[in-house]
Amino acid sequence: MTGEAVLIAAQSGRALAAAARRAGYRPFVADLFGDEDTRALAEGYRRVPGRLGTGLGARAVEAALAALAAEAGAPVGLVLGSGFEGAPGLMWRLAGRHRLLGAAPEAVAALKDPVGFAALCGRLGIPHPEIALAPVPDPQAWLAKWRGASGGGHIRPATPGRLPAGAYLQRRVPGLPRSLNALADGRTVAVLAVTEQWAAPGPGRPFRYAGAAGPGTLPAAVQCGAERALAGLVATTGLRGLVSADLLVDGERWWLLEVNPRPGATLDVLDRGPAPLFSAHVAASSGRLPNTSALPQGAAASEILYAGPAIPAVPLLDWPDWAMDRPAAGSRVEAGAPVCTVLAGGPDARSARRAVALRAKALRARLEEGPADTARALAGHPFTLGKVSQDPLSCVG
Repeated sequence: MTGEAVLIAAQSGRALAAAARRAGYRPFVADLFGDEDTRALAEGYRRVPGRLGTGLGARAVEAALAALAAEAGAPVGLVLGSGFEGAPGLMWRLAGRHRLLGAAPEAVAALKDPVGFAALCGRLGIPHPEIALAPVPDPQAWLAKWRGASGGGHIRPATPGRLPAGAYLQRRVPGLPRSLNALADGRTVAVLAVTEQWAAPGPGRPFRYAGAAGPGTLPAAVQCGAERALAGLVATTGLRGLVSADLLVDGERWWLLEVNPRPGATLDVLDRGPAPLFSAHVAASSGRLPNTSALPQGAAASEILYAGPAIPAVPLLDWPDWAMDRPAAGSRVEAGAPVCTVLAGGPDARSARRAVALRAKALRARLEEGPADTARALAGHPFTLGKVSQDPLSCVG
């Protein structure tokens, strides 16, 4: 048995577990899904019911991590993925029992409180959409969001009347969604790549996250401004580890929507260079920014495949190696729920995005129409996963 043990907890832990394995760690994972490839990657595994941050889910994740830590022996620490942004109390309790590799609870609280974050952006001169905590006279110009949520599925057009508990309003601004992906050491940042995102609208979820592709590009002025903004936020909050800043970019204008204080959905797209990003995350969490400039050529894209109607029982499939987060045969997938993640590559982000869309379409046909009818369709799309590259950037100052 080789490699240090590491604890991982997330809504879906597969990407982090794969990144940990690539970096030579032995992952012990707690998540909500228990997908087949997550279990195969994990040295130890516990499935957590409910939501990670509240009620039964919060107590269950604490118990799961305690059991996994005992099983691991002496894990190097705990990496938290999505699902904890709205639960600073849980993060504090976990930090009291395990060494957190990544953002501290106080940094997450500062970045995920909409009022505090808007005020912080104002003090640092960072363009950020106006927010409101009470009904507005022109709701059509606003979006309703939930504190501490992630993935875009919580975002709705604002409606007249009183806001539900936990909701706030953010003024609509124009632009294309982009992210600045970086490593932070508590003082400054090392930018890894720009990625582009897109939505997969579903019933009542017009902004549901679909996928990401990269590396992409930003106008030079936007690039430098966004880098300086993220560096300022890191210096102010002490943020550490793999992080990303979500932007809307409209020509030379841009707005910072939020900072994701954790490894995010672009990990599959970016972790293809000679230096594993999980190792870089651990180093940055300890206050050391590693050299990440030697990244290979090419681009990659990932897309979440959502169920249309419910899938009563996932068929027994010979899953292609470019499909991740694979549900167990016979498991039920509710209508609109994520089925799996599809990966593809290409010479640039646009090509990779086209390739991943074709693969997702073929796999959807296989799931909905039956393996016998669509194996030929899958065989017709033998795309090879590409590599991600990004020249080192030097606009932070």
